[in-house]
Amino acid sequence: MPKWEQQNFRLRQNHTWTAKKNYKIIVLDRGAVRLDVPKSWDMTMATDESSGRTTIKLTDKPEPKDDCRLQLTPMYLPPGIDWSALSLTEMLEEAMSGPDEHEVLGRTHIVHEQRRDLELCWCETRFVDPVEKREARSRMCLTRRADVQALLTLDYWPEDARRVLAIWEEILRSLRLAEYVKDPTRGPER
Repeated sequence: MPKWEQQNFRLRQNHTWTAKKNYKIIVLDRGAVRLDVPKSWDMTMATDESSGRTTIKLTDKPEPKDDCRLQLTPMYLPPGIDWSALSLTEMLEEAMSGPDEHEVLGRTHIVHEQRRDLELCWCETRFVDPVEKREARSRMCLTRRADVQALLTLDYWPEDARRVLAIWEEILRSLRLAEYVKDPTRGPER
């Protein structure tokens, strides 16, 4: 299990990183996971006590005033194994089939997408937030490429759907796994 620490780098003048206007690039473990989020979002890291896994949390505003939250958990699979026969859709279904922590109001069908050698699937759940006692929504995405798998969970309020779902689309569009970079100050080789 890698030990994580947050580092910010000053990019070289001729770097190759690019992001959509008003977005920033998040790169974990030199390219194990890469995605773009709005520039204004805050990032924190925590270790899940039960699994020992590091989770990255990105929020649109500092907690507890945040209106949406993206949690990202990278997972490293044993190398040298062809994982393609292990269905991500079935894994996501299985993960959601257990007892629910919250009162579930509804769930969409799972969306599956294959992009060359990156596979992802996601669905949305509507539920009652136990603290606010009102409807909330959560999108869960399981993705895999090579020996890296990641779980992304985006929680938001229904009234923020228009804004948040545009961000979700950019997160999924920009999502990359196991595309490592030698020098993070220069960016990916082209």
